[in-house]
Amino acid sequence: MKHQKLRWFTDSSSRFVCALSLLALSLCASASPESNQKVFRFNISPNGYPPYMIVGQNEPSGIMWDVVALISGRLGYQIVAKQVPRKRVDQMLLDGYIDGTSRAEEWTHQPEKFLFTEPVVEVQEVFFTPKDAGKTYHSPEDLFSKTLVTHLGYMYPALEPHFESGAIKRFDVSRERDMFIFLLHGDRFDAAVVNLLVGKWILKNEGLQGRFTISSGGISSYGFRVMLRKESQAFADKFNAELARIRENGELNAILANYR
Repeated sequence: MKHQKLRWFTDSSSRFVCALSLLALSLCASASPESNQKVFRFNISPNGYPPYMIVGQNEPSGIMWDVVALISGRLGYQIVAKQVPRKRVDQMLLDGYIDGTSRAEEWTHQPEKFLFTEPVVEVQEVFFTPKDAGKTYHSPEDLFSKTLVTHLGYMYPALEPHFESGAIKRFDVSRERDMFIFLLHGDRFDAAVVNLLVGKWILKNEGLQGRFTISSGGISSYGFRVMLRKESQAFADKFNAELARIRENGELNAILANYR
C-alpha cells in the first residue's frame, strides 16, 4: 500500500513538473519578437505642448514627438508616450520611470544632473498683448509695474531678475490656452509671455486670431532638446548623429512644415 501511494505521488509530481515545463515552452513560443525590442519612454505631459507635443485620442503628434519617434525608431527603439506632470518630470526621469522629455537647458533646475541632446528646434519667447489694449510690449523694461501672465512651473531666465525684484508681477496659469483667456477677460493682466509657435497655434485653433499683437523681437531664444539621464550618453550620441542627418536631408524641415 505504501509503495502504491509513493508511486502515485511520484507520478503526480512528474506530471506536474512536465506540465509546468510545457507551459513555459508554450509561453516562450508565443512571445512576439517585439517583446525583445528596446523601449524609449518619452514624456509628452498630460496637456501636451502644441505644436511640439500634441495629446490626441489615438497616437500623439507634434514636432518633438514626430522627430523623437522617427529617430528612436531608426535606432531600434519603440517609443512609448508617458504623461507626467511638469513638477514630477525631473525626479521620474532620474528614477527611470521615463527615459526622456523635451526641455531647454535654460529651463531646467540643476541641469548638470541631466544629459541633453543637440537642439531639435529653436524656441522663441515673445509677449502677446490684447489688441484692445492699444499697446504692444517689446522688452521686459516695457512691463515694469505691469502684471505678466506666465505658465505655472516654467522658468523665464530673461525675466527672473525682474520677477525677483518685483519690477514685474508674475501671475501663473496652468495651461497656455488659459493664458490668453485671462488676458482677454482680466483687467489686471497686461501681457503674456508665450512661445511664438505655441501662441500662434493656440490663436489659430481656438478662433482667437486677430485679437492679439505680438512683440516685434523675441524676449529669448533657446534650443529645445531631449533631456536624458546621465548614463544615456550612447543613446544621445546616436540620436545626435541621426538628428544631423535628417536636418541635412530635409526630413526635419518637412516635419516642421506640418505644424507652421
